[in-house]
Amino acid sequence: MKKFRCTVCNFIYEGDEAPDKCPRCGSPKEKYEQIPEEKVKLIERSRLSNGLHMHLATLLEEVSQVASKGIEDNLDPLCLAIFTKAKDEAHLLRQFIKAEIQVHIGKGKWG
Repeated sequence: MKKFRCTVCNFIYEGDEAPDKCPRCGSPKEKYEQIPEEKVKLIERSRLSNGLHMHLATLLEEVSQVASKGIEDNLDPLCLAIFTKAKDEAHLLRQFIKAEIQVHIGKGKWG
């Protein structure tokens, strides 16, 4: 399937040809350009990687919630240390993921 990008708003449309008008901004068909095959492959790979990043971020949020319950329970100092480290590392990794996705968007590795 071909991919077309609206040159006004960067909306990516997939189909045999560009739409008559952009579903996002309403620009006419003439404002669309077909995305070259090598860029299409990058978009597909990026969708996979970005989806994995988002899945991991969701799992890390769950780790953070579980760790918070462990911190609240505070059974003993070693348990508290483990849960605190898990919560801190989950937060840090989620921040890394956000930064990486922003880099992907800036480099056109999104679609």
